[in-house]
Parts: sequence; C-alpha cells; structure tokens
Amino acid sequence: MIATSAKEKRDKRRLRIRKKIVGTAERPRLSLFKSLKHLYVQLTDDATGRTLASATTNTKANKAGGKKSFANVSGAQTLGKRSHKAKSAGVESIVFDRSGYPYHGVIKAVAEAAREAGLKF
Repeated sequence: MIATSAKEKRDKRRLRIRKKIVGTAERPRLSLFKSLKHLYVQLTDDATGRTLASATTNTKANKAGGKKSFANVSGAQTLGKRSHKAKSAGVESIVFDRSGYPYHGVIKAVAEAAREAGLKF
C-alpha cells in the first residue's frame, strides 16, 4: 500500500523510528505530539510502559495570554525548558523521539531548549 496523505507518510516514518528507539529506566524516551494548537511532550519508560513525566502547552496559565495557537517556536522553547519535571523524576539523559516530524522548526526548538535545560541526548 502506498502512503498518499501527509498523515500516512508521517505514521510510516514514526513506526520506522520507533523500531530503533526504545526508552529505558536510565534513558527514557522523550516523545512529541504536535496538534494544530498545542504541543505535548512525555517521558516514557518503554520497558515497564510507564510515563515518568509529561508537559503540554495546553494549560490555564498559557491560555490566560489570549493567544489562539501555542504550537509555535516560542511555545516549543517554553515547553522544552520545563525539564524540571524530568529532573525531579531523576532523569539526566533521554532518547529523543521526534514522532515522524522533520527535525526543524518547532521540533528542533523543543530539543534545543531541553538540551539547554540540562537533559543529555
């Protein structure tokens, strides 16, 4: 079957990436999801199937600003800097899962902000 839509193509890339990337207790997987309005990030230990920490731009504090969309580079930078949740969970290094999205723009901003905040990957 030939993937024709953009979603089908991203899903094929996502599965190809997930075959190679596995999160462990020492190095959990930082996975991203990008909707039209918000960004979602979570740290997952695939060995036990547990989510260690999560963060999103879909919070009351963000919505108080009155903006319509938070799925932009500035929202991604603030989301990546929220790695204090990962630090409190005892995580120092991670495996980055871009979920089939190209590594530029918002995805790159999340990764760089997480690196600046102290996560190693």
